[in-house]
Amino acid sequence: MTRKTPSGETVNRSAESSGTRKIRDFLTDIGLLALGIILFTLPQPNLLSVRALPFLAYFACIPVFILVRRVSWKTVWLYGILYGVGAYCFFTSWLATYHPMGLLLIAFLYGFQLMIAFPLLKGAAALFPRYGWLVQWLVWCGYEYVKTLGFAGFNYGLLGYSQWRYLPIIQIASVTGIWGVSALVAWPSGWFAGGLSQGFRAFPSWARKHLTSAVVWCAVFVGVLVFGFLSPVDYSGDSGFTVALIQNNTDPWQANGVTEYRRDLASLMRLSDEALASRDDIDLVVWPETAFVPRIEWHYRYRTNREYYELVEQLLHYLDSAPIPFVLGNDDGLMGYDAYGEYGAIDYNAVLLFKPGENVIPPAPERYRKMHLVPFTESFPYKKQFPWLYQMLLDADTHLWEIGHDPEVFTVGDLSFSSPICFEDTFGYIARRFVNNGAQAIINISNDAWSKSLACQYQHLSMAVYRSVENRIPSVRATASGQTSIVDPNGRVVTMAEPFTETWLTGTIPVRNMNRKTVYTRYGDFLGISFTLGSVIILITAGLIRGIRNKEKKGFPSASR
Repeated sequence: MTRKTPSGETVNRSAESSGTRKIRDFLTDIGLLALGIILFTLPQPNLLSVRALPFLAYFACIPVFILVRRVSWKTVWLYGILYGVGAYCFFTSWLATYHPMGLLLIAFLYGFQLMIAFPLLKGAAALFPRYGWLVQWLVWCGYEYVKTLGFAGFNYGLLGYSQWRYLPIIQIASVTGIWGVSALVAWPSGWFAGGLSQGFRAFPSWARKHLTSAVVWCAVFVGVLVFGFLSPVDYSGDSGFTVALIQNNTDPWQANGVTEYRRDLASLMRLSDEALASRDDIDLVVWPETAFVPRIEWHYRYRTNREYYELVEQLLHYLDSAPIPFVLGNDDGLMGYDAYGEYGAIDYNAVLLFKPGENVIPPAPERYRKMHLVPFTESFPYKKQFPWLYQMLLDADTHLWEIGHDPEVFTVGDLSFSSPICFEDTFGYIARRFVNNGAQAIINISNDAWSKSLACQYQHLSMAVYRSVENRIPSVRATASGQTSIVDPNGRVVTMAEPFTETWLTGTIPVRNMNRKTVYTRYGDFLGISFTLGSVIILITAGLIRGIRNKEKKGFPSASR
């Protein structure tokens, strides 16, 4: 069909409407992509508000699940890349403060992962016309588990962590880990996306047909709330252990040379003395990650730098004269073979426990060496495969560490505890490993000062509180600039120091009887594994059945012939 314009030109109306429709569809897809990125960010602590909008997490995946249904198989992978890069550029924008390359690496890493996840989400909808929304939900839950695994494992952005302030909801983590909370939060997105993808007019009819599934979710949600109100542990009868947490508000990696190291040591000792003077029942003082930068044992043993040795000696005399033990972070340097078989000085990011009169002079502290290093900024195990990238990281002044392997449990007085370092308290499996090894509490030391971001520090805290709930143990966090805090076995932040201030915090944590372990402590990430295996099995089985049926249709003539 054609029409003439006022100038006399002939225009094909069907071609015009087709072109207009394509532009409209493209703009709709871009709008869904942008909305998905925004909804990924807003439920979690972010640059606009550290309190965030947690309720939005229940609808965060709606644009994503609709988008993958709309776009073609040829472009769905591209939208996955754009979503991953965009979401993590906004959500972890503070990484650029460390180094722009850090932000780009993480963003493109998740762009690559979602390049794979988006076709799987589209396949779920295509293979299951009636219940594709349910399979999409399952695939998303499996993806959230997979993204935390391996060298590049990164927990930031899991839907469940958005609920960290809603204590009745997060108690279910003692059974399911974070995966149960994420599954609960992701379900409404799948359900609403399933209906809305049919169109607004068709949604009421679709919703009536799938009302049972909505009622089931509501019942599960109510059950989670009931469990949340009934399951918190009563620790009022437990004995107490008092800690002093030092927050010196200094990024140790910004310090340069012995003058600044001496200044930072003076600050740490002064804050410790103030905390010890505030009450006489303190059992342990905790300094942040790498609070003292010069390698203590290295400089005491090899004395390669006289000024550093004298600074180490000053620290050791202070610790040996203290009335109680100290936990602190330090670069644990020694001579040995690294992961590539090369002999020389190797470094571990370590926690050292000094007990006055026992292991201070000469220094022979009990130690824990970080087992899960931050990808690209603390570890890059592919030096031989990607030498250019390895050299690029070194040129960016990245400090790479060796990997520790022993889940050390320390004992001071009546308390046995472990000290995951910084990023490690974002992983459930690490805290669980410590608890199964005998830990009754988590004493985390962190440094997020380099980010200069309150959002970053609250994102970290939002994950850390789950380690207490999962294992029903208290945890404390001594950080360089925040969020220094004490968390009870039910995930409640009992007290917290003012961020970005030079201060100290004291508090008492319960000494828990660990004879009765939680389901999560016993069985770990069984639910995350189940989501992953379930989605793989369902997609492969449905794909094979579809393929067989298509072959049968092609191989046999129809009855009418």
